[in-house]
Amino acid sequence: MALMLVCVFVFTISVCKAQPAAPAIYVFGDSFMDVGNNNYLLLSVVKANFPHNGIDFPNSKPTGRFSNGKNIADFLVKEIGLPTPPPYLSLVGGATPPITGVSFASGGGGILNESGRIIAVQALSLGQQVDYFTMVRDRLVRQLGPSGAQAHLSKSLFPIVIGTNDLLAYFTVGSLVAKLYTPQQYVDLMLSTFKGLFKTLYGLGARKFVVTGVPAVGCCPIQRRTNRTGECNVELNNMAIKYNDGLMMMLQGLKSELPGMNYAYFDYYGAWVSLFQNETYGFTEIKEACCGLGNLNADVPCIPIARFCPNRKNHFFWDRVHPTEAAASFFSDMLYSGSQQFMAPMNVEQLLAG
Repeated sequence: MALMLVCVFVFTISVCKAQPAAPAIYVFGDSFMDVGNNNYLLLSVVKANFPHNGIDFPNSKPTGRFSNGKNIADFLVKEIGLPTPPPYLSLVGGATPPITGVSFASGGGGILNESGRIIAVQALSLGQQVDYFTMVRDRLVRQLGPSGAQAHLSKSLFPIVIGTNDLLAYFTVGSLVAKLYTPQQYVDLMLSTFKGLFKTLYGLGARKFVVTGVPAVGCCPIQRRTNRTGECNVELNNMAIKYNDGLMMMLQGLKSELPGMNYAYFDYYGAWVSLFQNETYGFTEIKEACCGLGNLNADVPCIPIARFCPNRKNHFFWDRVHPTEAAASFFSDMLYSGSQQFMAPMNVEQLLAG
């Protein structure tokens, strides 16, 4: 963990306090990063604030994380030296957001507004998340002054983990978007919408971005269960690759277009495949969900009547879509200090040091 030590000497007593690698983190994304926003969305059908979710979280508490324990966001902020940011929707009654950051991530949320309605009925789209950040930023300006807020935001970290629900919405049975767009047209719409929102964040003061590609979502248990041989949905994975290729090219273009912008891109797809194929990571069960019921434990989601596996450390998937805490820990390590096998053009540690 790359933390700066600040030592204060008082007479003969010295006190050393670790300085975080960034002053704040503002998290955007979907259920891979959600720390509880969906708990506050009354109409959402995508929630995790009930057992057996959180069985390995402190006090075995279901918090709204789609995991048996912590997720990528939790591990990443620990590496940076910050507290986990609260879900934005938990700041009721106009409570002041912590200076160390806020999470806007929402299970079922997508780049496109329509995706959340298809997947979750109600979810915070990336556009809504950016709108909420605008309000947080306005409050920061009142707290710190315009130059103080800009200095704070320019050193803060902005992870964006989104896009999976847009692809799942396209492949949902009876989906209207699949009738309206070819796969390439849909990917282009995702990319152009993402680009506009990315530039909005830049205009609001963000400078250090962490952007992940879409994972090999066709290999989730909910996709494998529809295949008689239990293999991945190749068509869905190919669309993910198409999107990821476009996203990498777009980020390279934005780097030259936006002065002072830096980013770390995470090959989330490649990381999933690597953990599937390399047994040294310890995941001996890569097809079946730990928690659920039916074929591959994926016919029924992880709800209180579902069964769950006794060993969560050897399962890649906690439920029919989301990785276990053990897998999330590996992904966080790759993000923070990983090599260029999965991080381009730099990792988060290097991004924050620049």
